[in-house]
Amino acid sequence: MKGRIHSLESFGTVDGPGIRYVVFFQGCPMRCLYCHNPDTWSTEAGTLMESDEILNAIKRNQTFYTSGGITATGGEPLMQIEFLIELFTKAKETGIHTCLDTSGILFNRENPKKLAQFDQLLSVTDLVLLDIKHINPDEHKKLTSHSNTNILDFARYLDEKQIPVWIRHVVVPEITYKKKFLIKLGEFLSTLHNVKAIEVLPYHRMGCVKYENLGFEYALKDAPQLTKAEAQRAEEILLESIKAHTGCEFISDFGR
Repeated sequence: MKGRIHSLESFGTVDGPGIRYVVFFQGCPMRCLYCHNPDTWSTEAGTLMESDEILNAIKRNQTFYTSGGITATGGEPLMQIEFLIELFTKAKETGIHTCLDTSGILFNRENPKKLAQFDQLLSVTDLVLLDIKHINPDEHKKLTSHSNTNILDFARYLDEKQIPVWIRHVVVPEITYKKKFLIKLGEFLSTLHNVKAIEVLPYHRMGCVKYENLGFEYALKDAPQLTKAEAQRAEEILLESIKAHTGCEFISDFGR
């Protein structure tokens, strides 16, 4: 079996705990307006690789990854779930920590075959970085071209399976940087018991050049970047909402 891989990063420090070998999968069904990797959208591009090629690259420098591991990101790794299962299964067999960075958009508990695949994947997944793009279903569709129904249900399923999760949320001025939406997101997260960390990521325009090079129009080219103060305030609102619904302060544990 071969996977279609966009790129590899051998010294990742922001995609899970410790130093990580990051595998960028090719292909994504989402069309997030702020996506900084539009070159990962196509399912036809990338390089075909076997799982052993990737794992051998990790093993050659395994001492670097003793406190880290492998992270599958993209694109959307779940588009190649069979290859992802094989990769993570072999990684676990050699004691490598596995982390999945996903939006969860392809989750569907109503499809028995798909659910069985997800269960198989989660059995060899140590941590999930779950990107919740927008808590409001209508606004989520405007932002990504998809509903957030599957994403939120995936979050609930991960809770049911007791899979550790880090929540990632990009805060964009006039889109997700609104108090009512941050409060609602906090309310949802307060119902989960497996969230180990929450990362509020400020919107930036670093991907603009890629859109120009690909001949794509960048929808948010006129949107202001989120300031450090605004990002801090967004995090405060989110954490205050969680505390209001749980009675406890949330403390992120990044497992470092």
